[in-house]
Amino acid sequence: MARATYGAARHRKKVRVLKRAKGFRGAPKNRWRIAKEMSIRAGVYAFRDRRARKRDFRALWVTRLTAACEARGIRYSRFIFGLTQADVELNRKMLSEMAIHDPAGFDAVAALAKKHVPKAVA
Repeated sequence: MARATYGAARHRKKVRVLKRAKGFRGAPKNRWRIAKEMSIRAGVYAFRDRRARKRDFRALWVTRLTAACEARGIRYSRFIFGLTQADVELNRKMLSEMAIHDPAGFDAVAALAKKHVPKAVA
């Protein structure tokens, strides 16, 4: 009995994997076994980093807000607490953009947050 090699289906499978590995450097771009392993690893990194990117941006916005709040004499945690008490529903991304591009508007928001922080906490 002849050895089964899957013929066209196996070729299509290899072409698909090598196409996925097209931009890789060195052997992974054109060697089947290495390309297969590296494309799987690349998928794992992509999956992980789509989530890590969201965390990184949130950390950036918080860092910017911390600096902006310190310049206005209020700590970041008190600022967020004051906004929560005042029922302001601006997210950290929008607040960060305000701090950079609309300092006067951010001053007003900071003043509102200060007003809603209890004196015992402040």
